Amino acid sequence: MLIAAAVCPCPPLLVPEVAAGAAPELDALRAACLDAVAALVAARPGRLIVVGPAEPSGLGTHPQGATGSFRSFGVDVEVRLGGAAPTAGAEDGGRPLPSSLAVGAWLLERAEWDVSPVEGLGVGEPLAAERCIEVGRKLAASAERVALLVMGDGSACRTLKAPGYLDERAAAFDAEVARALASADTGALASLDEELAHELKAAGRAPLQVLAGAGEGAGLKGELRYDEAPYGVGYFAARWA
Repeated sequence: MLIAAAVCPCPPLLVPEVAAGAAPELDALRAACLDAVAALVAARPGRLIVVGPAEPSGLGTHPQGATGSFRSFGVDVEVRLGGAAPTAGAEDGGRPLPSSLAVGAWLLERAEWDVSPVEGLGVGEPLAAERCIEVGRKLAASAERVALLVMGDGSACRTLKAPGYLDERAAAFDAEVARALASADTGALASLDEELAHELKAAGRAPLQVLAGAGEGAGLKGELRYDEAPYGVGYFAARWA
């Protein structure tokens, strides 16, 4: 059963070394993300899954101890999911974390996570909503006390200088996501328009719909801690408990 969730954006710029001189611009976002992760610590789950967008169309699992780095962004920073080395024979233990899960691992390191085992799940951005919801339901049913750290951005079309340029539909899309996160509205997340999300370059659509499936019937309450669009990209930090 899902007992808690945190939602955070996944730009590598969250890592100060990557952001370099621009790091202070995202201090408020980092604080909100760490606050959301702190709620997971307080919930004391028996199993934590970090869910984030990944390029392949399907699903990719990553065991505790899987490593990732930000070297492709010009900094020699390495992270390890959950801190411990992978157990012998763990599937995909040698495969590097996608950047979204690497950012999640970095947040968990900052929070000094030692509450429970941690796993990663990379979700292909084109994965259909029905499949995402099904995956979420299975995650929630996998243990008595499950928590999710959901990594994903909103639209990337909020301003003229945004990665996807300005799209007048982006603000309304992000507002609906923010409302759903604030009220833990799983139905609204499940109903996000896949085609529109793709057109708006919303990298968090699939992970959010995994959350929608996991949160069905859990009776969680939501709290939105951050809702802004620096650099023209919608970023949210929220916690459900």
